[in-house]
Amino acid sequence: MPKKERYQNRIELLQGTLDLLILQTLQWGEQHGYGISQAIRANSGEVLRVDTGSLYPALHRLERQRWISSEWKLSENKQRVKVYRLTTRGKKQLASERSRWSQLVEAMTGALNPARRGD
Repeated sequence: MPKKERYQNRIELLQGTLDLLILQTLQWGEQHGYGISQAIRANSGEVLRVDTGSLYPALHRLERQRWISSEWKLSENKQRVKVYRLTTRGKKQLASERSRWSQLVEAMTGALNPARRGD
């Protein structure tokens, strides 16, 4: 597939949206980085694809904010993987982010579909 065509239908994530997606994914249980990106991809109907160049900086940022924590574990095939989990602080942040997201969706819906006035 030509590069131009491959990126034609790409949806760029709004600033902060990736954080929300990661926190939401980790709400369902601990996961390694590749698993997080696969869950986001699968749960979005294959529309949202997070590349490693975006995912790992976001994971490190969320860890610095203490919204997630990590530890090294052995995977089923005996490889060391870094596993991330949501912290108590992260659960509170997720609730806050989901509320803000709902407000944004409502505002965008209103802006894109304004009520007809005077008709």
